Amino acid sequence: MAKEPKKLIANNKKAYHDYFIEDTYEAGIVLAGTEVKSLRMGKCSIKEAFVSCEKGEVFIYGMHISPYEKGNIFNKDPLRTRKLLLHKTEIRKLIGGSSEKGYTIMPLEVYFKDGKAKILIGLARGKKLYDKRSDMAKKDMRREVEKDFKMSLKG
Repeated sequence: MAKEPKKLIANNKKAYHDYFIEDTYEAGIVLAGTEVKSLRMGKCSIKEAFVSCEKGEVFIYGMHISPYEKGNIFNKDPLRTRKLLLHKTEIRKLIGGSSEKGYTIMPLEVYFKDGKAKILIGLARGKKLYDKRSDMAKKDMRREVEKDFKMSLKG
């Protein structure tokens, strides 16, 4: 049986812009049935979400999963706190890393892998304004080079 590729549902581009991602972890998400159906329809946002460790467990706050249209009474609160499933060693690494000054845990992607909803979280360090400027300058340079290369191919 061939493995199915991961199906991306939500991506947090802002996290890559505002933070240096030091380390990434794949975690499962504890969901209700109607939330899974809503995710399959692609109704999810992690732009405002953040991850926190409490009492040896990891939770995601602010992850918005729109209520399933046909879910009526079984729908849960779209912004409720959801538990993330990780191994104990990964949780210890996250707690140790996030306790350092300037580090936080950011949700990066939500996707389906082998039929299960997964979230990619990253241990992130905040960028300063000058870091963002240098990243934007590099991106502009790359864009200019690609544009020049395309022009040289046409000519």
